[in-house]
Amino acid sequence: MTSDYEKPDLPISSNGKGSRKESVWYITGTSSGFGRRLVNVLLERGDKVIATARSLSKIEDFPKSDNLRLQQLDITDGSEVLSKKFEEAVTWFGRIDVLVNNAGVAVKALIEEGGSVQLRKQYDVNLFGTLDVTTAVLPHMRARRSGTIVLIGSRVSWQPGNPSSGPYASSKAAVRVMGETLAVELAPFSIRVLIVEPGAFRTENIFSQPFYEDNPIPDYDELRKVAIAHYKAVDGMQPGDPLKAMQALVDVIHGEGRAKGKAWPLFLPLGVETETAIRDKFETLDGLIDEWDELIRDTRLDNLWYVNL
Repeated sequence: MTSDYEKPDLPISSNGKGSRKESVWYITGTSSGFGRRLVNVLLERGDKVIATARSLSKIEDFPKSDNLRLQQLDITDGSEVLSKKFEEAVTWFGRIDVLVNNAGVAVKALIEEGGSVQLRKQYDVNLFGTLDVTTAVLPHMRARRSGTIVLIGSRVSWQPGNPSSGPYASSKAAVRVMGETLAVELAPFSIRVLIVEPGAFRTENIFSQPFYEDNPIPDYDELRKVAIAHYKAVDGMQPGDPLKAMQALVDVIHGEGRAKGKAWPLFLPLGVETETAIRDKFETLDGLIDEWDELIRDTRLDNLWYVNL
């Protein structure tokens, strides 16, 4: 479906005005992984940060700084609670320029064994929690006609074929599609969206969720063993440096370093694995369309006026 208006050409700088300035960042899930590293990168660059985590005890070791505030936040607490949390947070520095939706979990379950219960568990955090945080922040950004929403996706949304990755991969695919539409809806308010899709990065606790085995189906016994062995083999062996990833993210938000002079990207793939996954997906779809072109096209009503949807 095409939009009825042309999206404005948004500047790459974080203030929406075309110049670099100190920004205020609100980041979920900063107790480990990308979130923890992003906080440190931002403090080193002189930005202001509101770092959140489900447990404050896990982030109290951040460097003491006038540019840092800590807030307890569970993104699954619901929109009403999250709105109150944000109302408190925005008073600390007077505004929020960048929201980074980083908090998430990875449910590992074979689709039939996990069923809708495990899928809902996955979506409650990665999709619905992310949306609730975003909608809590958006009224403030719309009022200011400025802001950036960062959504942390994943390479596996392009390459979901590994056994047991279905719940996580589909949740990140949903985040990506939601972000694409959100970008169109928010463009008139000069609010940008960035969908970050990391590949295999060596972050802590990425596989901390236990593999779901409460509903074992004998036909899947061998496949389940293979999937569990895969996670054990790759944990701690990922080639990506999460610090470099977060430095790249900040470069893009501020239009600095390697991002200087480049157009704003809706998508930010990070890591060779993501690049390969996206290229492979496009190649597969191109081949499918070429082979099935005649059947695909021969589905329209005859002799009727139609709108190009």
